[in-house]
Amino acid sequence: MFDTQSIVDFATAALAKWTPKVVAALALLLLGWAFAGWVRRVARQGLKKSPIDDILIPFLSGLIHVSVVVVVAVTAMGVLGISTASFVAVLGAAGLAIALAFQGTFSNFAAGIMLLTFRPFNVGDFVEVGGGSGNVQEVGIFSCVFNTGDNVQIRIPNSQIFGATIKNFSANDTRRIDLVVGVSYGDDLGVAVRTCMDTISADPRVLADPAPVVAVHELADSSVNLVVRPWVKRDDYWTTRWDLTRGLKENLENAGCSIPFPQREVHTYQHRA
Repeated sequence: MFDTQSIVDFATAALAKWTPKVVAALALLLLGWAFAGWVRRVARQGLKKSPIDDILIPFLSGLIHVSVVVVVAVTAMGVLGISTASFVAVLGAAGLAIALAFQGTFSNFAAGIMLLTFRPFNVGDFVEVGGGSGNVQEVGIFSCVFNTGDNVQIRIPNSQIFGATIKNFSANDTRRIDLVVGVSYGDDLGVAVRTCMDTISADPRVLADPAPVVAVHELADSSVNLVVRPWVKRDDYWTTRWDLTRGLKENLENAGCSIPFPQREVHTYQHRA
């Protein structure tokens, strides 16, 4: 038979012994978590005032936050009476399992280190990578944050960024606009080329060096296609492209050139019985 009184006495003694430790450990974890968040905010504000590059601020502040949380967790283990040496030994023994379980997380962390080392882009650059495009807002420990052109925030894991092709549209000061204009086979190509060149030369945003190019590109099915390739400052790219697209159409029409629609010839044959 069970000695009920002995069981009650044992439970009472265990509660009396462990309750203060558990409460203290939980309180330490809660306070430590709040303290880690405060440290991260203070570190971020301090780093913003320092000469450190903006791209490093989220990464360093996040690393500080994780370090504080780890220290608090180990301290809480000590409050419970668990030997920190034993805890480290167990953690080391479980390292392989943890690495396999968090393989993606470690991959993102390593990719974040590589992004900060090789710097394929900076905060504020407009890039296309990982299936998305936008302005770089933050390079974090595990992911990067972008704002798309229509102001939608997207977050892409670092491993998907570093392992993919990165197009940085802000890396160079100038960009080339590539336009294709089709004119009719019956139009005077000399007039069409001069009209296109006059249109882009009249725009003050078009750079003289490198020189713009207008050339006959291909003999298409329904039109003769001209390529129009002016160079502009990076910040003038879209507005100049839109204005030139309209200006080329209007000026070509005024010069007597036509922009043909796709055409198809249909031949009919009368079947004789």
